[in-house]
Formats: sequence, structure tokens, C-alpha cells
Amino acid sequence: MKIFKGLPLFMVFALLGLFACNNEDPEPPVDPGSNAAVNRWIYEIMEQVYYWLEEMGNPIAESSDPEDYFEALLNRPTDRFSVIYPDYQELLNSLNGITLEAGYEFILFRESQNSDFVVAEITYVKKNSPAEAAGLLRGDIIQAINGEPMTLDNYREVLEGISSTHFISYLRFNEETNVYEDQGNLELNVVQLAENPNFLDTIYTINNQKIGYVVYHFFAPGPGNGSTVYDNEMDGIFAKFKAEGINHLIVDFRYNGGGFVSSAVNLASLIAPSVTQNDVFSKTKYNSFLSQFDDFKDVQTPFRTKSENLGNILDGNRVYILTSSRTASASELIINGLRPYMDVFLIGDITTGKNVGSIPFDDEDNPQNTYGILPIVTQSFNSLDESDYTTGFTPNISAREVTERLRPFGDINEQLLRTAITQITGEAPSDRFQKLDRQDIGSTLDTKIRSGRMIESMK
Repeated sequence: MKIFKGLPLFMVFALLGLFACNNEDPEPPVDPGSNAAVNRWIYEIMEQVYYWLEEMGNPIAESSDPEDYFEALLNRPTDRFSVIYPDYQELLNSLNGITLEAGYEFILFRESQNSDFVVAEITYVKKNSPAEAAGLLRGDIIQAINGEPMTLDNYREVLEGISSTHFISYLRFNEETNVYEDQGNLELNVVQLAENPNFLDTIYTINNQKIGYVVYHFFAPGPGNGSTVYDNEMDGIFAKFKAEGINHLIVDFRYNGGGFVSSAVNLASLIAPSVTQNDVFSKTKYNSFLSQFDDFKDVQTPFRTKSENLGNILDGNRVYILTSSRTASASELIINGLRPYMDVFLIGDITTGKNVGSIPFDDEDNPQNTYGILPIVTQSFNSLDESDYTTGFTPNISAREVTERLRPFGDINEQLLRTAITQITGEAPSDRFQKLDRQDIGSTLDTKIRSGRMIESMK
């Protein structure tokens, strides 16, 4: 059985060498379409690569539902992140930002402390999506989906409607009248959308300070099939920042729940001052079984030598990173990996706290097994062997965007960006901003397969 899909080649050789030395009698065959076939495949992978090998749970009956079988093996509650999916191709598509959707994300709030009604505020609208074509904007308030108002009791069921063609009832804030106005109903189709994570980049010149700002929503080199389009676009953004001579950099990770480590290395290699392939970005630790072999000891990931690297142009050798409670995995890997090389100044909320990584596996030899699994396989450290952020990174300046209405990305009065610019220029804005007393109870981002993922490698 080819259980090595997704593993680096050196890992495949090491494991094949082990099995050549440790041949056991094969188990009796099972129906390839049965739960037993799926669960046997799951166990064969987990007993080799699962990071918490000694704490792995005892397998339940091979005839069990595969999701229950996989769950029984996990080291809960320490392992918050290993997951199984019934469709491996859907898993891969989602990791690359390809999903069936209308193209908008939102945060859910309780309407007020004394109300059970739930409203949704749009956090961003994706480029070339039905939502963009329909004119939806960040900050619009959704009151009902398919005519059904949301409450604390029913909002999960109501949200299932957005996976197909649906209509929303929504409000939009009028800057002139300072009130929300009813926009009526809007029908939205869903399409197979390839989201570009490079959402926005711009340069501001404020009080003689030249500030580069980039919004990056997840880590993916491209929309699949070995593409590096998104990484190449990011290179171009930093080439522009460098040519324009910015002296401050703001990287917006507030909605970035992770993704591919290769793209994290690419971005970090653009930011860290004058690093090359001779400098260590991160170190990787495997389980006790794999660590017996030399190929799994002292594994280090170097930076890349990139002509677009900013060098030493940032004042105080500092980068500003905007965070939220949904900033996770590969985003935190960058924060941790940059810290030995520069001052990483965080503005926002405490991050998720995920210092472990996954590798996606599917069963190549059994086409009737469509499952894919993302078990935790590694733990990451920076060049100083630091990995102590399981409770998240605490920001230098706390700023939670849920305490204000959402303004457009790039608006210098938008709360997190405004806070960073104030820190850079030393001048507070003259406007006053209304504070809102509301509680974040969830987001469409929380349901994304890529949310909270740090993907170590792909085939």
C-alpha cells in the first residue's frame, strides 16, 4: 500500500528501508469498499507518522465509521487539529483556495446582549466572485438568509443555505446619514471559485513615513497543479515595496488561518533582513519512531535567497503584523521564524496557538477509499529552538475589530490599520470612533478546511 503520498522523498526512502527490515505477515484481505479497508489504511499511516505516537488511542473495531475510528486514535485534548475528510480531492482543493461558494466571508454576532437574534457582518468579498459582481461590501450586515432570520438556536442550520444558490436580506451603513439602510433581498449564485490569497497591497506616505501594507488571507503557492502564481505575485508586491523605498511594513494576517509551509518560507524570505539559503527559518521535530532515523534528526528549513528581499530598509528592523484569534499555523510560523532576525510587533488579538504541522494523505492503491486525512506529524521551532506559543502570541497592542463597525480594507481609519499607522507616525487620528459592545460567536472562516492548518509538504 502506497501510504507515503505527500511525504518528502527522503522520508519515503527511510520508511521503505524500515519495512524491508521488518516484514510482518500481511493481514487478511478485506473488501476495498468496506470501512475495514479504510480504517486499516488509517492505522497503517498513524502508527508511523502521528506526532503523539506514545499517546495514540487504541483502535476501535475495524468495521466502525472511519471518522469515529480516526477520532479514537487521536491524543485529545492535546491534539486540537488532526482531521479526516470524506473527499480527498475536496480537501486538496480547499487547501489551495478552491471551493464552491458565492465568494464572501462574515463574522456572526449576537444582535445585543438582551436579544437571541444573530446577525452577520461581511468581513471581505472575494475578487471575481458572484458576491463581488452583486456589489456586496465589507461591513454589510446580513439579517436573514433565504428569508430566515438567524437566532442562537437556528443559525447553524440557516447557514447551511449559503452552500447553494441563496438570497440574503441585508443592510448597508450610510456614511452621510450615519445609519444602516435596508438594501432589500439579493440573490447569490455559487461557483467553483479559486480565491487569490493576495487580497490587497498598497503604499501610504503619511508624515514623511512610507508604509507598505499587504493583506494576505491564506498560504498557498497557487491554485493547484504545481502552480506558484500566488507566490510569484507576492514576490512582485515586495519588489514594488523595495523599489519604492518603504521604511515600514504592515502584514495583515487577521483572517489568515494557515496553509502551506512553502509559501510561509517564501513570504518570510521577502521580509527578514538580507537572509539567504544559509540562514535557518525553522526546525522540524518528528515523532519518536521517525526520529530514530538520521533523515528525521535536526531537520532544518532554510530561508530562500530572493532578489525581492527588503534588506535593511525597515526602520528599527521592525515588521508590524495584524492578528486576530483566527491567525494560526503558518501565520504563527512566520511570526516565530522572524523573531530571531527582527522586531516582530503584533497588533490585534491573541493568535490561535498552533505550532504543529500536518501532511495530507490519501489511499492511492484503493480507488474506493475516497477519504483523506490530515494528521499532526510535526512540531516547528525557530532557529533559537523556540516553540512556546501553544496558547497563542499576545499582541503588543490589543485591538479587536469586533468592537467597531468594519470599514473597507485599506481605509486608514479601519481599526487595526489605523492602530498600526498611529504606532508608526506617533499621531493619533483626529476622528472619534464609536465602540460597539458585541460578541463574536463564529465565522465562515472557522469552517474552512485550511483554517488552522500548517501543511508541511505535498506530493
